[in-house]
Amino acid sequence: MATNTKYEAKARTFGRNIESDLASRFLRVVETAAIASAHTMGQGERKLSDQVATEAMRKTMDSIPMRGTIVIGEGERDEAPMLYIGEKVGAEFPDGTEVPEVDIAVDPLEGTNLCATGAPGAITVLAASESGGLLNAPDCYMEKIVVGPSCKGAVDLDAPVVDNLKNIAKRMGRDVEDLVVIVLDRPRHEKLIGDIRKAGARIRLIGDGDLSAGIAAAVIGTGVHADLAPGKQLIFAATGVTDGSLMKGVRFFGEGTRTSSVILTLRTGKVRFIDSIHLEKGPDVKVRFV
Repeated sequence: MATNTKYEAKARTFGRNIESDLASRFLRVVETAAIASAHTMGQGERKLSDQVATEAMRKTMDSIPMRGTIVIGEGERDEAPMLYIGEKVGAEFPDGTEVPEVDIAVDPLEGTNLCATGAPGAITVLAASESGGLLNAPDCYMEKIVVGPSCKGAVDLDAPVVDNLKNIAKRMGRDVEDLVVIVLDRPRHEKLIGDIRKAGARIRLIGDGDLSAGIAAAVIGTGVHADLAPGKQLIFAATGVTDGSLMKGVRFFGEGTRTSSVILTLRTGKVRFIDSIHLEKGPDVKVRFV
């Protein structure tokens, strides 16, 4: 029986390098979710915005050749239509070609209230790694500190706020009084806010979108430190839904859609900012860049 040696070689190697094989596909996942949710922007329907983003993300992931498992999601199994922790996503080749096993963390719409009201900072987010490469976390609140690359190793969740701020200021060559700290405006953060102000730093309170603020703090610089992702291969992708400090929101025009995204891959150490035009009326459409 004749065999296709070239095809067999491709089949054996597919999925070994998750970053190169899947990065562009995961970019399409967050772009699709962002476009879907952007259609509901400003309508005041936060649940609808989240629902359409989730459905678009799930449908696109189910077209990707992989055995994916949601390890950080938005809900539990019975909370449809959320992408729940433990949910299986992806597609397999009809001929049995091996596909990679991938752990996935998602937030189909970070900042549902921001999208619903048309406020800045709403994004769609996905992170992926090889199986076992991401923290398998329950759906709960977590304490987080996000700093730029120059402050890697200078902060500790168990340390007093004043000590962390002094260490950050020292690494950045500034005084504590020069620091601006973004904090999610919630009653549970009342003591934290008081401690930051007592230390002398300034605060910018935000109503939603803490992940977007954290990405900006981490990316503006030379790299990203992923404490929650010990995997050897890691993809992080996000697309703006509404305008933010890092990415522009989705733009609709007569012949298509324009999106602004960021994608990071760990092994390459690269952070790419991607501006995409999605044409809906064929290749002959004229696009004017402004």
